[in-house]
Amino acid sequence: MATPDTEPSQLTKWDPKLTERFMSVTRPFLKRYFRSEVRGLENLPAGGALVVSNHSGGMMPMDVPILAADFYAHHGYDRPLYTLSHDMLMAGPTGEFFRKIGYISANHRNADEALRSGGLVVVFPGGDYDVYRPTFSENVIDFGGRTGYVKAALNAGVPIVPTVGIGGQETQIFLSRGTWLAKRLGPIARLARAKIVPISFGFPFGLSLVVPPNIPLPSKIVMQVLEPIDIVAEFGEDPDIDEVDAHVRHVMQRALDELATERRLPVLG
Repeated sequence: MATPDTEPSQLTKWDPKLTERFMSVTRPFLKRYFRSEVRGLENLPAGGALVVSNHSGGMMPMDVPILAADFYAHHGYDRPLYTLSHDMLMAGPTGEFFRKIGYISANHRNADEALRSGGLVVVFPGGDYDVYRPTFSENVIDFGGRTGYVKAALNAGVPIVPTVGIGGQETQIFLSRGTWLAKRLGPIARLARAKIVPISFGFPFGLSLVVPPNIPLPSKIVMQVLEPIDIVAEFGEDPDIDEVDAHVRHVMQRALDELATERRLPVLG
């Protein structure tokens, strides 16, 4: 039986040719349907870096495909863009496909290995808490108190690259994370390991409690890659994790506010 020390590295699964074929199909769709735009790709450093982003879009978030499509179009396929992902995405018959296009299970071992290899690693600290935030709070950076990403960057000795996206939370109307509903469901929610039961409204099913999944509306999605933050240079050799986290979120909130001022209408952008 494989152990964490003997288990083959997920990093070896990345297939640049398959990734290129996949991006050649998805990028035109993303550009037409979501009118996607990624700014600041020149801010991504040549060495390892942790790309920290807000997460939007509910069950079908588009931030990773949009960022990846423009990253590869700008930088080519000599270097993978890894994304730390929930184990559910990596299970079943589609798991191998996702591993081949750069998704890796979200754990400390994978993150550290990918970062130390010189890879760019995308992480969404807020996870499901962030991706299901109510639409009326769509432009608020809130990781739900999670700061592990700071420790991951420090352990690997890499910078944090803050990244923000806008528009994804307009692909349907997100009404509530449903934390109260998860508590009322009690053992049912615990069996599913669910702390939230999100409630949304969209097309074509209307009201949805996770399922049935509505089709994302063609909201214009814009992402902005910001300048890297060298934690040690800015906060010293033994930084306060909470202070670094507050700074990263502040930088991201300021950038997201700027994107919001450009936006004239929901969905249309």
